[in-house]
Parts: sequence; C-alpha cells; structure tokens
Amino acid sequence: MSKFVNSVKNFLVSEDGPTAVEYAIMLALIVIVCIGAVQSIGQSANAKFGSANNALNL
Repeated sequence: MSKFVNSVKNFLVSEDGPTAVEYAIMLALIVIVCIGAVQSIGQSANAKFGSANNALNL
C-alpha cells in the first residue's frame, strides 16, 4: 500500500500531473466546441431538408 501512496505522491510532485490536467481541460473544451458545431450544422441541415421537403410536396 505504501508503494501506491509513494507513486501518487511522486505523480503529484512531478510536472506530469499539472500537464495532464491542462491537457484534460483542453480536450474537454475541444469536445464542447465540437458538440456545439455539430448541433449547429445539424439544425441548419434539418432546416434545409425541411425546405426541400416542402418544395417537393407542392
């Protein structure tokens, strides 16, 4: 058990810990932006297909 505690301490003290957290935050922000873009494109495409459907049903 002390081996695990020592490895956690070493991870927190080293520079890898903050770097990993920074990368995780950047990844989360990129994912949020991508989800927003896909939603926006999906709504736009849905409106275009609806318009085409209405034009064909005349």
